Amino acid sequence: MASRFRTRFAPSPTGPLHLGHAYSAMLAQDMARAAGGEFLLRIEDIDQSRARREWESLIYEDLHWLGLRWPDPVMRQSERMPDYAAALDRLWAAGLLYPCRCTRRDIAQALSAPQEGVVAHGPDGPVYPGTCRPGPDWMPAGPRPDGVLRLDLARALDRIGGDGIGYVETGPERERLCAFHAIAHLLRNVGDIVLSRTGMGTSYHLSVTVDDAAQRISHVVRGADLAEATFIHRILQDLLGLPAPVYHHHRLIRDGTGKRLAKRDDARAIRLYRAEGRSPAEIRRMVSLPPAP
Repeated sequence: MASRFRTRFAPSPTGPLHLGHAYSAMLAQDMARAAGGEFLLRIEDIDQSRARREWESLIYEDLHWLGLRWPDPVMRQSERMPDYAAALDRLWAAGLLYPCRCTRRDIAQALSAPQEGVVAHGPDGPVYPGTCRPGPDWMPAGPRPDGVLRLDLARALDRIGGDGIGYVETGPERERLCAFHAIAHLLRNVGDIVLSRTGMGTSYHLSVTVDDAAQRISHVVRGADLAEATFIHRILQDLLGLPAPVYHHHRLIRDGTGKRLAKRDDARAIRLYRAEGRSPAEIRRMVSLPPAP
């Protein structure tokens, strides 16, 4: 773990920030300030088909208006492809990745077969049925190919050893809580996740794991909707020899019907509150945060 308390906010420049983003970013900075630590910003723009520079510029404007500050330069994932490639090369050489040619339709059809029973859903949607998974004696021959690469989860967990995977969670009063899933649960409810996508050369799970280590993040502050994905990140940390941060999965900001906010909820975009003449203090009250320290 990093020696200094360090948090981060890592938005994707694919749309406007909303109240949920504001809550997560302000909470992360509040926690860092309370601990005498540091708050960092990272731009997660690996999906170049959706990322836009104008959205990235608006992110900076919104966060500065909210009173957030961070050191420069800002880490941008699109500039870190060699680091992700190096991590994939290590996993490929260890025999922990395999190519997958299945389309989403192929996977849906395989999972709809009568013998499959109830389809498990994990952090990435329906758990992959293993159609392209190689046999137990398979080892990669030659360099890592392009295209979709999946993690052989059973091999990965066998490489790590132990009864399962856990992580340390901080609660509201900063008590330490341990979240844990046994091997059988992970195999059934996570499966062989994609670590490299066609045209992208990486994935969210791989990139966020590599980047949190590179930025020496000690405390990952993010929404409760990502709690299950954290087990994937812990697996990758162990496989790649990376430190494990402490996690704080906070409550989600929801609309009046109880639905969590998304980027398409433009009516709750920070830029519109700014245009209406609202203040950062009002935004903090809207998301039930105390006044800025």
